Amino acid sequence: MSETDRTRPSGKTRETEDEDARVRAQAGEAATADEEAAAERAGALDPEVERSYKEAIERGADQKGEGRLP
Repeated sequence: MSETDRTRPSGKTRETEDEDARVRAQAGEAATADEEAAAERAGALDPEVERSYKEAIERGADQKGEGRLP
C-alpha cells in the first residue's frame, strides 16, 4: 500500500472507535409474542436439517487456520 492510499482518521473517528471498543456484548431482546407464536407454529426441526447443521458446525470446529479449504 502506497503512502497516498492511506488516510489519517479524524479525532472524531478515533473517539468513536474507542467507544466501540468499550462496548460489552450482551443478550439481545427477548422474543416478542408474535415471534414466540411463529416458533410454535413452525414445530420441530426437520431431522435432516438438524443433522446438516451439526455436521457443518463440527467441520468448522476442526478447521485450522484462516481461509483453509476442506
